[in-house]
This record gives sequence, structure tokens and C-alpha cells, in this order.
Amino acid sequence: MRERLEKLVIAGGGTAGWMAAAALARFAPPGSRIELVESEAIGTVGVGEATIPQIHLFNGALGIDEAEFLRETKGSFKLGIEFDGWLREGESYMHAFGNIGRGVGLLPFQHYWLRSKKLGIAKPLQRYSLNELAARTMRMQRGRPAPNLPEMPYAYHFDAGLYAAFLRRYAETRGVVRHEGRIASVERDGESGAISALMLDDDRRVEGDFFIDCTGFRALLIGEALGSPFEDWKHHLPCDRAVAVPCANGGEFTPYTRSIARKAGWQWRIPLQHRIGNGMVYSSDHLSDDEAAETLLANLDGAPQGDPRPIRFRTGMRREQWSHNCLAIGLAAGFMEPLESTSIHLIQSAISCFLSVMPNGAPDPAIVDWFNDQAAFEWMRIRDFLVLHYVANERRGEPFWDTVRAQELPETLAAKIDQWKATGFIHREHEELFTEVGWFQVFAGQGVEARGYNPIANALPEKDLRALLGETEAALVEQVRPMDHHIDFLARMIRAGQGTPS
Repeated sequence: MRERLEKLVIAGGGTAGWMAAAALARFAPPGSRIELVESEAIGTVGVGEATIPQIHLFNGALGIDEAEFLRETKGSFKLGIEFDGWLREGESYMHAFGNIGRGVGLLPFQHYWLRSKKLGIAKPLQRYSLNELAARTMRMQRGRPAPNLPEMPYAYHFDAGLYAAFLRRYAETRGVVRHEGRIASVERDGESGAISALMLDDDRRVEGDFFIDCTGFRALLIGEALGSPFEDWKHHLPCDRAVAVPCANGGEFTPYTRSIARKAGWQWRIPLQHRIGNGMVYSSDHLSDDEAAETLLANLDGAPQGDPRPIRFRTGMRREQWSHNCLAIGLAAGFMEPLESTSIHLIQSAISCFLSVMPNGAPDPAIVDWFNDQAAFEWMRIRDFLVLHYVANERRGEPFWDTVRAQELPETLAAKIDQWKATGFIHREHEELFTEVGWFQVFAGQGVEARGYNPIANALPEKDLRALLGETEAALVEQVRPMDHHIDFLARMIRAGQGTPS
């Protein structure tokens, strides 16, 4: 390899490839050449249409105008995710973005809510969440509801294919060169083992100093060429297939994603401006492909726009997502079902982490090891959060749900559950993605009971506790009341075309 990375080659397009291309076009050192190889004949999975608020960091770093982004991707706003039937049929809860209630002194709100439950005066968590109250009433705003209050966090629903096309235009206008063609083989240096070039099926040879593998489940570079082993998590997350189909708009234009539990998996619903994205994630050990498609088609809000598209996957991750001079992102790095909308975040996180330690030449093993440790930590903590949704269910007598409920837990998740059950304690370790508030909502929503709470909460007199709950609830109602309806807010913003960078 040369002393500096002069040429970076991205293998594969789609959301992952064009996110990488756009970021490198914006941030790579002056003089860097960035090339991307993709084939129009190879489709993309394209199920990552829902995001979490961290997407603002990526779009904002690129200087993307929010109104233009929403217009070009047919996007809508997202305030959280509703989980319908995950505890029991007919019951639902929401993992909403943002704060729940407000703490007092040293303690976060959960301890006061747990105490109020013991006293019989607590109301459901949604009464203390600005985002959930706004979402349930189909309201939306940007910015602060009042000058002394924090901004209401939000994310987006968007068409992943249109987002990739939008970023492609961004990248190509900034010098990224695209090659149309299939990758036939990967050349490696005989001495170092590093990748030296991609051979295309028409005998073209694309050389590079560093390669980013965005070839999806095939993982042509990181898996086939470099042999990074795949760590399979099917024993924790047994769903291994999905079927997806868009449908015509119908029902409510919700500013939240819906996840509806079914007998052997779950169904997603993502409302966009021009259609609704739908899919069914399921275990092939418990449900046939035909049954899954029938279940999905029977539960749409509008007419299907095509035939259901099957997707097969393995849940897990590459143990080395960076090996030699190759970084895997997106599906090449691994896969976790989109239950908490983390697919695009994991792409973004890998890109950000790589840019923070971008090498000048041959990657230093210490840096590569650090990156892989960080990636493994993030992936495993997200895995734990997803597993919690499955194991804490009370859908008795359904083979799939009985199986996931009885599984042996990852040690890290078992510890988290034990800490919560003991005293309502939640610890966010290092920079794990999901916050204490996120874990709190899922624990409460999935019926995981805490036996106690921090006794410091008893220092607040009961009359003051009642006042805290009542004032919090009343204040949120007043904050939501003047908000626009989601559909009106979105339409006005796109028409005005004056969105600030995300």
C-alpha cells in the first residue's frame, strides 16, 4: 500500500454504499479519489425505512436541507415505535424518543414512578411522555415546545431506495466515480493479504488502497475473500426470514412506526408520503413462507403494490468488521431485524467510527482492534435490547413465543434485567445506543416488574409526589395542544421548502 490512502473503493451501492460515498466525498482528505462499484442487476434489501434520531447527525454533517430531504425521499416524521401485542394480544405500549417525566435531585423519574405504582397513584407512562402524547394524537412540531424546555426529538420514515439515490446525486456532484458492473473476484496481495483490486465480470480491474464492503449478505470482501467469521445469533433471535410489500396509503398517517406481534414473528408498518411500507419478520421453524405472506396481505391498510418479496437472513455479526484494508458496513457487517430501526444507524455508526480513526496508509493493528471492539460492543448491546422484547412476553400457548421466552439469556442482558428487578436500577454502559429511558419504557411495556426502587425517592413527601405527577401530565397536555397535525405539518414544511439542516 502507498504511504497515504489515495483511492478508496466502495464495493456495492444501496443505502450503505451511498451513505459511505457521501460521507467520504464530504470528509475524506483533499486529493482522495473515491470510486463505487455496483450493478443495476443486483437488487437491494431495502427494509431500513425507519430511523432513530441519530440520523440528524449524519444528514446535518453533510449539510442536507431537511425539507429537500423529506421531499426527495417521500419521508415523514417519527416520534417513536408502537409495540402492539408484544406482551399480550390486544395490549400495546410505545418506545418513544425523548424524556419520560422528570427526576428530582439525584434520582431519575423511574424511581418516583415505581414508588407511585406502589401507592396506586401512577398513570401509564404515556401520560408522562411528550413524544408519546404527541404521537398518539397525530401531532408534530420541531424545536422547543417552550423556551425553557428541551427540543422534542424525532426521526424519519423514508423510502430507502430514494434516500440512496439522493445520496448518490450528492456524492457524484462531489467527485465520486461510479462503475457499473458485477464483481467477479477479489485480488489480494500475496505478501500482506490486503485487498489490491476488484475484478469485474467484463475484465475491468478496479484498484484501490482501501475497500469498503457494501455487498450485502454476500459479504464478498470481508467474508468470502478475507474470511472474517460470522457469529450467528439465531439462538437468541430465531427469526430468519421476512416478506415485504408496499401498499397504498390508508388508515392513520401516524408519526410513529408500528410493530405488531403475530403468531410466529411480527409485522412492521411505516407510513410514507406516497405509500405504506409493510413487512413480516418470522421464524421459518414456526411459520411457512405462504402463511407469512398471507398474514401480511391480510393486514394491510391499502391495496398491495406488487407481490410480497421474500428475504432470507441470518441474525448476527462479523467478528471482524474491519480486516486488513477492508471495512464492512451494512448487511456485509451483519444483520439484526429492524425491530428498533437500527439498520441505518449501524451503517452511520460504522462510517463515523471509521472517519474518527481514518488511516494514512496501511491500517495500524491497534486501530483495527479498537474499531472491532467498539463495533462488537454496540452490536451486542443492541442485540440485548431486541432480545428483551422477545423474552418478556406473556403470549402463552404459542410455540414461537413460548420458545423465545424460555431461551437462555446473554449474560449482559440477564444482568440488566436482574438490576432492574432488584431496585429499578438501569445503567447505560459506556456509549451503548439505547438510553436508560429506552430500557425503562420496554421494561414497563413488557411487564417486567421491579420489586423495589431507590429508597431516596421516599424523601419526597407523598403530596409532593402527587404534585410532581399531576403537574408533569398537565404541562405535557398544554405543550401538545397547539401542535399541528402530522400530515399538515409535513405538507406545509415541504411546500415552504425552508428546512434547516437536520
